[in-house]
Amino acid sequence: MRDAPPAGAAVYRGMDRAALDRQYSPSSRVTSLDAYLREYERLSEAARRAHPVRTSLAYGPHPAERLDYFPGTGAGRAPLLVFVHGGNWQALGRAESAFPVPPLLAAGAAVAVIEYGLAPDVGLDAMAGMVRRAVDWLLRHADGLWFAPDRLHLCGTSAGAHLAAMALLPDASADPDVSGRIAGAVLLSGIYDLEPVRLSYVNDALRLDEAAARRNSPILRLPARLPETVVARGGNETEEYVRQHDRMVTALRPRAAVTEVVADRRDHFDLPYDLGVPGTGLGDAVLAQMGLEGTTA
Repeated sequence: MRDAPPAGAAVYRGMDRAALDRQYSPSSRVTSLDAYLREYERLSEAARRAHPVRTSLAYGPHPAERLDYFPGTGAGRAPLLVFVHGGNWQALGRAESAFPVPPLLAAGAAVAVIEYGLAPDVGLDAMAGMVRRAVDWLLRHADGLWFAPDRLHLCGTSAGAHLAAMALLPDASADPDVSGRIAGAVLLSGIYDLEPVRLSYVNDALRLDEAAARRNSPILRLPARLPETVVARGGNETEEYVRQHDRMVTALRPRAAVTEVVADRRDHFDLPYDLGVPGTGLGDAVLAQMGLEGTTA
């Protein structure tokens, strides 16, 4: 094992460990992370009280492999948005992640909010497999859940955007490989190259080595063609999150129809509030991708 670099030594793009830790701590750009987490939970509880929901549906054998399903409200089969929460791969779950549901339901979508195992108990390869398994389970149960299987859109925020991007990659070794069955993707404030994450405090829980970081860096493995993708970030993000966003947009443009959104008045944590909200850059882009523009009740 290599010796740790001396204190203050550059470890990545001229940044020492302390600077890299700040760059990959998006809470460093907001007044109170706890206030957001409390609001996520409050709004998620309100969504479950206000709308029909099938809770804790098991999509795999691990205790964390559960999802909550909010059916569409129309007579026909609705498109489905699958929401993958953030939390640096080590926090949050379904309980705090239903807050984007109401405007999406109002627009005519169904919504699935998925939970997955967290670090350090679950490794990143396994997390990516859980997200793929959730998508596969939903598609196999589309008839019973009454959504349109050819209109499944996968959305993730922060760490969830990384996991959603991983599900887009065709991979003969993946079980299951769902890449060709996703109609569209929405990637919010994501990390797509994990090498700097490996060199930051986040890796204390993830325990990635260099090979695992490369294997789990979707930007290094993009295929020639991908589904229509919305790539969004807040205006108030750290410079590294901005750089990751810009690199992903550039890498995707030859491969997919890409809509880029920079929400100037949003930050890393409140950007998902705009999902499905007409009149916002993100909301309009997502509704257009799902074929729901102009349908809000």
